[in-house]
Amino acid sequence: MASIMQSSMSFVSVSNQALVSGTRISHPSSVSLSIKGRNFPSITLQPRGRRFQFRCAAKPETVKKVCDIVKKQLALSEDSTVTGESKFAALGADSLDTVEIVMGLEEEFGITVEEDSAQSISTVQDAAEMIDKLLESKA
Repeated sequence: MASIMQSSMSFVSVSNQALVSGTRISHPSSVSLSIKGRNFPSITLQPRGRRFQFRCAAKPETVKKVCDIVKKQLALSEDSTVTGESKFAALGADSLDTVEIVMGLEEEFGITVEEDSAQSISTVQDAAEMIDKLLESKA
């Protein structure tokens, strides 16, 4: 019996001499199969790009820092609720406030935000995801 899972293959084989179980081969380039003396055509495997993209949410600690910076830049009270879903405009930020928020984020995280990227930020979550992405590419 042979099974293919993602980019690895697992084999369980019973022969007259031994039981081979749990053999694992990663990234095979071809597969040949023989059952009870009968050979089947080989299959050549070709690498493919990823079919699915997953967007990972920003790290919780990044979101928290961004929330704190937004509160500070907008002079919001400590009991004000700012979450990842909070929109800058809904918090009362105008375009100048948004520029100041981005400058505060650049200073806090040691990053440089391009103007195009800065204009695409509308929520705390957007900012946190952009920061994590910039930090990851910087590392």
